Amino acid sequence: MSTQTEHTHHIRISPKQMEMRAPDGASQRGNEDYDRKLKEAQEELERIQHQRQELERQKQELEEINTRKRAFISQHAELTEKMGSAITLIDRQLVEMRDEAEELEQCRASFAAHLSRLGKFTPESWTRDNLAEKLERATQAVDHAADEYDQCAAHFENTRSGSVFGRGGRRPRKPARGAAGGEFFENFRNGFAFNLPVIVLGSLALIAYLVK
Repeated sequence: MSTQTEHTHHIRISPKQMEMRAPDGASQRGNEDYDRKLKEAQEELERIQHQRQELERQKQELEEINTRKRAFISQHAELTEKMGSAITLIDRQLVEMRDEAEELEQCRASFAAHLSRLGKFTPESWTRDNLAEKLERATQAVDHAADEYDQCAAHFENTRSGSVFGRGGRRPRKPARGAAGGEFFENFRNGFAFNLPVIVLGSLALIAYLVK
C-alpha cells in the first residue's frame, strides 16, 4: 500500500491586503451625503440670517412708528391746548367787540343828534331882539353836546375805540350785553370817526362866534 505525501504551500498576504476596502460606489454616496448635509446647513444658516435681518428691519420700523406716535401725541396735546385757549380768548374778544359796538352806536346816535341840533343854529340870522334868547339856547346846546362828548370819551378810555377820542388802549373785560357783527361794528366806528371832526369844529366855530 502506497503512502501519499501531503504538500503544504505557504501563501503570503500583506497587511494592506487584509484591510477592508469599501466599494467605490459606497464612497461616492458618502461624499454626496456629506455635500448634501453641508448644503442644507448653509441654507439653514442663510435662512436664519435672513430672519435676523427681517427682525432687525421690523424692529427699526416699530421704533420709527413709536417715535412718530410720541411726536403726534405731544403735538396733539400742545395744539389742542393752544386752540382751546385761543377759542376761549376769541369768544371773550367777540363779547367785548359786540358790547363796544352797541355802546359806539349809542354814542354815534347821540353825537348825530347833537350835530343836527347844532347845525340849526345860525348866529348870522340872530337879531338884537332875540340875541340873548338864541345865545342862551345855543350855549346850552353846546354845553350839553360837550358834556356828552366828554362822557363818551371817558367811557371809551383804554378801549379799542379810545383812539377815536385820542385815548386808545385797553380796559378790563365786561359781561356780554348783546350781539353785533364785525362789519356792523366797523361801520359804526367809521361813521363815528367821520362825524367827530365835524362836531368838534362846528362847536368851536360856534363858540368863537358867540364870544366875539
